[in-house]
Order: sequence, then C-alpha cells, then structure tokens
Amino acid sequence: MIPVCEPTLIGNEKRYALDCIETNWISSMGKYIEQFEQGFATFCGVKHAVAVNNGTTALHLALAASGIGSGDEVIVPTFTMIASVNAILYTGAKPVIVDADPETWNMDTSPSGIKKLAAKITKKTKAIMPVHIYGHPVDMDPILEIAKQHHLLVIEDAAEAHGAEYQGKQGVKKCGAMSHAACFSFYANKIITTGEGGMIVTDDDVLAERLRLLRNHAFTKKRFIHNELGYNYRMTNIQAAIGCAQLEQIEKLIALRIKNAHCYNQLFKASGLVGKGITLPSEKPWAKNVYWMYGILIDEKTFGISKDQLMTELEKQGIQTRSFFYPMHQQPMFVNKKYPNGLSDADLRDHYPVADRLAQEGLYLPSSSHLTEEQIKTVVDAVVSLAKGQVHGG
Repeated sequence: MIPVCEPTLIGNEKRYALDCIETNWISSMGKYIEQFEQGFATFCGVKHAVAVNNGTTALHLALAASGIGSGDEVIVPTFTMIASVNAILYTGAKPVIVDADPETWNMDTSPSGIKKLAAKITKKTKAIMPVHIYGHPVDMDPILEIAKQHHLLVIEDAAEAHGAEYQGKQGVKKCGAMSHAACFSFYANKIITTGEGGMIVTDDDVLAERLRLLRNHAFTKKRFIHNELGYNYRMTNIQAAIGCAQLEQIEKLIALRIKNAHCYNQLFKASGLVGKGITLPSEKPWAKNVYWMYGILIDEKTFGISKDQLMTELEKQGIQTRSFFYPMHQQPMFVNKKYPNGLSDADLRDHYPVADRLAQEGLYLPSSSHLTEEQIKTVVDAVVSLAKGQVHGG
C-alpha cells in the first residue's frame, strides 16, 4: 500500500520526546513549548507564535480573541475543509461563502471574484478568512486591499501552507506573515507534525497576549480567578518537543514535497494526458507552492472514467487517494438548516461553478515527503493505464 500521506520523522523526535518523559515535563508546561513557539515565529517572519492543541482551535481562538462573535459575519471560501467554517460557527458568527479560482483552487481574487466578494460585505462583516489550499498561497494583495477599504480583519487559514510564499506589494512573505493573524495545523499529515497541534502567528502584541490568556481558561495571575470565558486549548510539552524536532527539518521536508511534485508533473506531462483528461496543480509566478497535497483533476469525458472510478481502481492496486474537499454550500449541515448561524438562503441559492467542478473532479495522490521516485512512477503508471479517453483511442 502506498498511503496518501504519512508523517516523516527523520530527526530528533524520539530524543526530545524521551527527554520530556525522563524529566516528567509531559503536560502543558515545559521548555519545548516556548522553543517551538519562538522557532516557528522566526520561521514565519513574525513576532509572536502561540501554540494550541490543533488547527481548528487555532482558528477559533484567533477569531474569538479578535472580538468576532454572535451577529458578525466572516467571508470564507466555499471550497475549504470544514474546520475553517466550523471555527466561525463556534464563535456564533455566520460564514459567508465565495467561489474558488479555477487555477490555484483558492478563494477567487480575480477582478470578477473580488467584485463578487465585495457584494457580500455588509455592516455585519468583520473579517475575511483566505485559505491557502493544498499548499498554494492565496493571491493576497486584492484581499488585503478590499479588507483595508472596508476596515476588515484578515485571518489566514494556513493549515496546509507551512513555508509557502507570496510575492506581492509587501515583497516576498511567507503565508502567515501578511495579516492580522494566521493559523497552522500540525496534524499527522501536515508538512510538519506534532501528532495533533496548531499555532497562531501574529505581529500584534495585544492580540498575542490575549491569545495566551484565552487558551488557558482565561486564568488571571491570581490563580482560579476568571474575568471571562476561556478555553483549554493548550499544547503539551511532549507535542512541542516533536514540533521542535520537525521544525529543525522543515526546509528539507518542504524541498522533498516540491521535488516529488515536480516528479509527478514531469511523468504526467510525458504521458500526454495533461490537458486531455488530467489537470495538474498550478504554481503561479508570484507563488511558492509547497504541495502539501499533490492534487489533480480528472475530466471524465476525456479521461474515460470518473474520478470516483479511478480512486476505486487505484485502491485495488494498493494506492491510496483522497477526494478534494466537499464545498460548504453542498454540506448537509447547511442545506438542512441545522444551525441558526449557518449559511444564508442567498448563499445557498448562489452558484459556485469552480468549487462544484473541483469537488466533482479533484483528488489527491500519495504526497508524503518521503515518497520515493519509484513510488511516484508506480502511481503515475497506474493512473495512465486506467485512462480510456481519446489519448488511448477509447
């Protein structure tokens, strides 16, 4: 079996974790938490990093600490993982959705996309949440500009984009360094992992202090005195120890992801199927794509079989794949109106053709950093052999 994604543990993970066990510092205090926070802040090029227990709580905490709550609205792409929208719901705010870009698969920031986004801004809108999908950065300048015009916060969901870079008006910036706050995930399949874990990064001193307060039950200096609602969103020292070891290897792990993506690209292009059944991931001139997942689109008419059929056949050959995200406007929890702050009727009636196509045609292939060229060739050969479209004469 070639798994769709596994953690790559090639450094000091075991040694640092054992140090936590041997010294009894295994809970939410200890030297590795601060080391991991400082190291990740430096990596992203920001002043502060606040460690939490997963990427979803990172998003929730960033929103809550920024004052977003009941009655507010947050604009988010419909094509995203459910955690982005769940975090908005947790605060009592309402998600407002926009379509994706057909090439980057991120929030549409073309002139027409920004026009549609602007039409969804109301007096209740408090923030825009761009999501850097599958490791390719969002085109941030148009979002930052419209946010500035309307006095909105920008909170990046960078769960899949550790080390991805954007070249815009601010120069070259890593994802996470361009907004009010940004959130990362360290789930087991991410570019670096702590098993479960997350991080919020920001240059805002006041926000950073508030994040640290709220992640720890809003404890005041006088213990067991609480002036407001807080959360138990702390990361453990043993998780942070693994994170420190992973952070030491992050440039290598990113380089491996990129190398593997280029290998996939080369082999697929050689097959003659690109543009004739298969669409490859893009990398814009202004972007550094870190290829968290290597995704492709399958056009059933020209490829010969559907994405779902392809996935089933690959599974039979021991190759794991995953479908692209299911867009928010199609989620039963919103269509069935289960939550009062769910998607509006207008959002549900709107059209999102790009997101619909991505959900119908998109899948990602095995993408672990330690994937070998032989494994990549096995995957590509299997995909090509299953094509029954015009390239192979039907």
